[in-house]
Amino acid sequence: MNTLEDLRSAVKQTLEQNGALAATRAKLRADIFKTLEDPSEVKPRIPHENLLINELILEYLNYNNLHCAASVLSVESGQPTPSLGRAFVAEQLNIHEDDKTRQVILQFGEERPLLYSLLSHFATNSKMARRTLSNGTN
Repeated sequence: MNTLEDLRSAVKQTLEQNGALAATRAKLRADIFKTLEDPSEVKPRIPHENLLINELILEYLNYNNLHCAASVLSVESGQPTPSLGRAFVAEQLNIHEDDKTRQVILQFGEERPLLYSLLSHFATNSKMARRTLSNGTN
């Protein structure tokens, strides 16, 4: 009996370490949400801001291979499919890619989510603001 418990423990530990257990749980949750969703139910209109925020989060989740989490978010939030598209979201948020943001986006040889550009922009502006404040107080 002890050997069976040891085997279960070893299998569980391996599945947790390689991420398979978390992925399976997330996939199961996504499938449950899809199954429970009533197609005849009229969902409330999603505010424009929520559509953009959800789209940013979905792009981030998919980029980081968190497809099951993205699937659950899409179903639960009622996000329209197909996606609004990166260009549309960038235009709505007035994100213009310059050399700095392009460098962040292409850092790993592929287009990174817009959230990375936003983070880079605010981090850079925050550093500049701190420098300006510290220079002004000297």
